[in-house]
Amino acid sequence: MAATPLVRRKVLKKRTKRFWRFESDQYPNKLRPNWRKPRGIDNRVRRRFKGNLPMPVIGYGSNRRTRNLLPNGFKKFLITNLADLEILLTNNRVFCGEIAHNVSARLRAQIVKRANELNVRLTNGRAKLKKEETK
Repeated sequence: MAATPLVRRKVLKKRTKRFWRFESDQYPNKLRPNWRKPRGIDNRVRRRFKGNLPMPVIGYGSNRRTRNLLPNGFKKFLITNLADLEILLTNNRVFCGEIAHNVSARLRAQIVKRANELNVRLTNGRAKLKKEETK
């Protein structure tokens, strides 16, 4: 039986829209919209004039208890070998494992088998598993 999260909290995002770079819409070939802090001495965004773009500030941060929570209620822990899986033995109600992308199929099968024994949930437990050939 798969583990269930210890506490199921509702995740509330204060802002889901991305912050975009000031005047990046005017120069689409030069400036990407990724956020950069304006540093000009007369810049109206930096000076926070009314009606201008909002700047990222600490108040937009997520709740500490719900930060990094997946939709299934767990936090993610990267697994690269069997020893990493043993760490989750005592925290299997808070963290779920995610097998790293560069783990071989043979080791991946061992990790999935051991995770079922330890009652640890895996986010990508079915990925890259070869089906057994029947003769």
